[in-house]
Amino acid sequence: MTTLQQHSDRTDRLSAAAEALRDQVDGEVRFDPGTRAAYSTDASNFRQLPLGVVLPHTIEAAVEAVRVCHDHRLPLVSRGGGTSLAGQCTNEAVVIDFSKYCNRLISVDADARRCVVEPGIVLDDLNRQLAPTGLRYGPEPATHPNCTLGGMIGNNSCGATAQRTGKVVDNVFALDVLLHDGTRFTARPLDDDAYAQVARGDGPVAAIHRALRQLRDDHADLIRERYPDIPRRVSGYNLDSLLPEHGFDIAGFLVGSEATLVVVLRAELELVPVVPKRTLVVLGYPDIAAAADAVPDIVAHDPIALEAVDHYLVHDQELKDMNGAALEELPDGNGFLMVQFGAEQTVDADQAAHAMLDAIGKGDHSPNVVFYDDPQREHELWMVRESGLGATAHVPHRRDTFEGWEDSAAPVEKLGDYLRDLRRLYEQFGYDSDAGPSLYGHFGQGCVHTRIPFDLFTTEGVATYRRFMEQAADLVVSYGGSLSGEHGDGQSRGELLTRMFGPDIVGLFEQVKTLFDPDNLMNPGKVVHPAKLDEHLRLGGGWAPRQPLPLFFSYPDDDHSFTEAANRCVGVGKCRGLSHKGGAVMCPSYQATREERHSTRGRARLLFEMLDGHGDSPIQDGWRSEEVRDALDLCLACKGCKSDCPATVDMATYKAEFLAHHYAGRLRPRADYATGFLPVAARAIERLRIPPLVNRLGKIPMLRRLGTRLAGLEDRQPPEFAAVSLQRWWAQRPRPTTGTGHRGRVLLWPDTFTNFFHPHIGQAAVEVLEAAGWEVDLPTEPLCCGLTWISTGQLDEAKRRLRRTVSALAPHVREGGYVVGLEPSCTSVFRSDASDLFPDDLDVQRLKTHTVTLAELLGQHSPGWQPPRFDSGELRALVQVHCHQHAVLGWDADQGLLEAAGVDVERLESGCCGLAGNFGFTAGHGDVSRAIAEQVLLPRLRSEPVDDQRTVVLADGFSCRTQIHDLDSGGHEGVHLAEVLARALHRQPR
Repeated sequence: MTTLQQHSDRTDRLSAAAEALRDQVDGEVRFDPGTRAAYSTDASNFRQLPLGVVLPHTIEAAVEAVRVCHDHRLPLVSRGGGTSLAGQCTNEAVVIDFSKYCNRLISVDADARRCVVEPGIVLDDLNRQLAPTGLRYGPEPATHPNCTLGGMIGNNSCGATAQRTGKVVDNVFALDVLLHDGTRFTARPLDDDAYAQVARGDGPVAAIHRALRQLRDDHADLIRERYPDIPRRVSGYNLDSLLPEHGFDIAGFLVGSEATLVVVLRAELELVPVVPKRTLVVLGYPDIAAAADAVPDIVAHDPIALEAVDHYLVHDQELKDMNGAALEELPDGNGFLMVQFGAEQTVDADQAAHAMLDAIGKGDHSPNVVFYDDPQREHELWMVRESGLGATAHVPHRRDTFEGWEDSAAPVEKLGDYLRDLRRLYEQFGYDSDAGPSLYGHFGQGCVHTRIPFDLFTTEGVATYRRFMEQAADLVVSYGGSLSGEHGDGQSRGELLTRMFGPDIVGLFEQVKTLFDPDNLMNPGKVVHPAKLDEHLRLGGGWAPRQPLPLFFSYPDDDHSFTEAANRCVGVGKCRGLSHKGGAVMCPSYQATREERHSTRGRARLLFEMLDGHGDSPIQDGWRSEEVRDALDLCLACKGCKSDCPATVDMATYKAEFLAHHYAGRLRPRADYATGFLPVAARAIERLRIPPLVNRLGKIPMLRRLGTRLAGLEDRQPPEFAAVSLQRWWAQRPRPTTGTGHRGRVLLWPDTFTNFFHPHIGQAAVEVLEAAGWEVDLPTEPLCCGLTWISTGQLDEAKRRLRRTVSALAPHVREGGYVVGLEPSCTSVFRSDASDLFPDDLDVQRLKTHTVTLAELLGQHSPGWQPPRFDSGELRALVQVHCHQHAVLGWDADQGLLEAAGVDVERLESGCCGLAGNFGFTAGHGDVSRAIAEQVLLPRLRSEPVDDQRTVVLADGFSCRTQIHDLDSGGHEGVHLAEVLARALHRQPR
């Protein structure tokens, strides 16, 4: 058979299988190029295009999907959060993604401290649901906001809490599992009587149990001899769970098998009590190896967590402006141990911490000791450790770093010496420098995290990477350690397992694989008969991506390369988190859809595939790709990822760049013209003095529906135009009779939304600024920042408008004058987008540094000024922070100003409002827009009495105020900071 015939036969088989899956499986079945691109990699160095993806609606639908795949001889891989660091989640197979639908907490038995879950449930979501019981699931990886229990079981995950609770293998009671051939059984620990009852049967389940028992009995001494006796042995299959001393635990044996043996359908988990009070002690040492030397003495005091970071990691976070306040709290030193104690009462946790300090000869006032029992400050310091992966990826002015040797584990009593030898190995291979690599991790159990500047771009660099991995494996084995202490083997370390366990144990792995998966169809190429560690690389010596030029944006943090920008995502999956804890925004479209391609990571994967670096991408049409366009369609351009993503992926910018090229020389969707040219239309309506007429017409349902349909917009009430614009009001306003203007002249920017829709906000800002001693001026000519054209990807027009605006503002900013922005989205153009579009224009750079928010001008550039105050308890603000405030401008100045004015502030943890400029108005986006708003924002507002005069909803963004007005917010209306300050001004005698 010729190659062409083989390809044709394979295509026909896949088409038949896809059709059968669609006909027989209750779920979503996707074999399209966009989906395959989105699932082509995980958080590892590897890339394999899946055959297709199945998202079953139910567990039984997943069972049916496996049956169809078995009938068609198709390989399978189960997937949860897709954050595997060793390549476990990427394969040329049918991916079963449980995360979208199979994510229920089925039952809880609080007395027995157990629960039953489906594999797609996210860990944080599970623990939120368990909170009323006072119980939680113990192991907690750093990816806890987005990792799923199925993935944790597949990897045998751990996290910082494993110091107290152990690994996943120590916290699973039973698993409902399915083999590729359809065999299904419940795996659990079996005493002799229970084993005998199972083994006496005639079917495949009995045969499997008999074979495992025989393997255990024949090789128990070998297993005990070859398995390292350390808390973080994660490499290899858990054959030790079959030993008599572990209760012939079949469930424990299957934990960590990385989807190579079974599909996990349900899991019965062991739960632990929540520790109500915690105390954190941070200890400083001369270097990280010295810190590791101290670990055995500290472990003896039973901390509930014992983590480590080094000065390289601290410096990386400083360079990336991460966790600034917490970094300042660290004690003296270059290596740090973070030791946490827990108890029912704070005094007991404090006492345990003091006992540990006394034993190691330190006091809580020593310069190399920091002692905390305040939960908020503890959390801030803990984030220094949890941010490790993101902090060490894409550090400015540093070589790119990669996983591969990112989670080795050694005995804690030998950890310091292991780190010294590992550092020498870095030096030998040229990976060591004054920038790292950083060494950090779960030192209380001997697990070491790091990211290494491997050269994975050249053939020579890949060969060096291989030699390093081989020598590093030999090094950790010489210390009695494990290749993996948390992330599993997958493809990164599967090839090296013989170096750790020897050929006899690896032979047992192969026997087990044959027992469960004789046709090698379960995640083939991982753990057993593994692909080589330098195969299937996402980059590699042969990677030759397109270099799309010319570009509109400059990408200064990516060497001015869109290719580098598209490769920025490291796959950690934080964009798949389901909460807005701490004010996080990313990623609203994923939260509404639970779709991988509608996450920041999924979109980044499609952009990466669009560059076709390996010549086999499912996306072959570059900028014209409809798959990429469709994935970007639900991107709200909220910029949440610009600040929330550990790798600072800026999808809003990538979307604008893509759309500019995608539609170059072609007609665009009607909505792009309708929303993009809103500033032009608004000015024309105002100039013709017809805002009242337009408003009346917009309220006639038939005309509104006709107009929105013709414009390609959602059928929703358009915002009302103000009768008099801010600029017209300004031109007609008498010269001020109050205020001295002694602070100088400030220019108030009349953005489109304030100018034509909400001029009362601008008027309030003028009053506040003049009362604060500023002379206020407004541009009188028709200017625009270009925001609406940027967000719709009409970048030629955006640059033309912006260039004119910069020229008009240049005389003011050249003299050092400030420009005050009231609308966050427009202000962020001056602070961010403009300089990326015009990187070499000095006037643009001056405008960037001289554009301030109202709160920044008053709080940071008005020395001696104090805000007018409300009485204690007089005013309470529920604050919906605009996405661009969160991501670009910051909101600390606003919060400080409100608190100084006596306002009780509650910042809503609601993320994006869902309107996001043009997004919520564009046809086809209405359901997603509403779903985003209904997550937190609208229910929270509906819970507040609308007639409570002491409560205001503070929303500086026009989009946020519009969404609150248009949707069911319980009758609430949003107000701007300027209005709140003006209200305080009015209640005070001048």
